[in-house]
Amino acid sequence: MSQKSSSLCRILATSAVLVAGLISQQALAHAHLKTETPAADTTLKASPTELSLGFSEGIEPSFSKVMLKGPDKKVVKTGALALAANDNTQAIVPLTTPLGAGKYTVSWNVVSVDGHKTEGQYSFTVQ
Repeated sequence: MSQKSSSLCRILATSAVLVAGLISQQALAHAHLKTETPAADTTLKASPTELSLGFSEGIEPSFSKVMLKGPDKKVVKTGALALAANDNTQAIVPLTTPLGAGKYTVSWNVVSVDGHKTEGQYSFTVQ
């Protein structure tokens, strides 16, 4: 291999490592859902009193939203989203009335403290 080809290969390899590093940094810069209560795909014997969503990094409650839809696909009225005391990664949404039997879908849209937006959804069932 010539010296010119060898230098080109080193430049390409270095560039590939740098691009991979930048991409992985971007992937880590979003608030991803890590925990949820009630847990996804579970069946509860009784109605929960709140929804609790834990994220991989802090979120901005003013720019974040958690919505609950009932078995009839209609939005269920909830209390306002708030952060857990001393933990800006934990969103708490109180349920103002007990949930009836059926499958519920939680949809969330959050903005992390660094300004990135993420969204997702999961379901649980009340017996």
